[in-house]
Amino acid sequence: MKTSETTLNIRRANERGHADHGWLNSHHTFSFADYYDPAHVGFRSLRVINDDRVAPGRGFGTHPHRDMEIFSYVLEGVLEHKDSLGNGRVLKPGEIQLMSAGRGVTHSEFNPSRSEPLHFLQIWIRPRERGLAPSYTEWQPKASQANAAKVLVISPDGREDSATIHQDAEVYRIRLQPGQTVTHELKEGRGAWLQIAEGALTLNGIALATGDGASSEEPGTLTLVATEPTEALLFDLA
Repeated sequence: MKTSETTLNIRRANERGHADHGWLNSHHTFSFADYYDPAHVGFRSLRVINDDRVAPGRGFGTHPHRDMEIFSYVLEGVLEHKDSLGNGRVLKPGEIQLMSAGRGVTHSEFNPSRSEPLHFLQIWIRPRERGLAPSYTEWQPKASQANAAKVLVISPDGREDSATIHQDAEVYRIRLQPGQTVTHELKEGRGAWLQIAEGALTLNGIALATGDGASSEEPGTLTLVATEPTEALLFDLA
């Protein structure tokens, strides 16, 4: 849906693809697996946003990837990650892992809890070139960043202690309380995608809620004002 007043493209939560496998309940912002929508196959280098809920004791078994930057952002529960690079981590809410699959890697993602569900966003971004050496990086908030309104969590140069991605892409974690405002300046030639993980806010006056996405490719100021406690990811992409 386009909004004429603000040059925003809105992707509502209920428009997304949906797959319920019993142990996995997943909503797909973009075409993924058996869900295909030619109007929604990605945004610039952003290829996948899957909103995944995994049952206790279940998960994704070991499987391969290549030539994709893959990161997970935990919202609820814990996520256990293992990969063929030798990494083994358990991520908690608010933490990010970023795996550069490069010329080939295998990994698994699992909910190790026997009682608590896992809720996380899995995101794929195309790398700037194919055949890179596989790598792994993480972002964990410092105490000063835990409840900051806007924090850089992924960038191509790793500045501000962000995780490093092999693409001209910046990802910000947004965390707002009702009435709190944050802005982002979108520069000429770049595109922004905002994904609401939980909560509700207005983006340049347009109301967005849990699961909604919005994009813009026109330079200018993006103004986010929370109407509920809100957590979101903001992508600034070449």
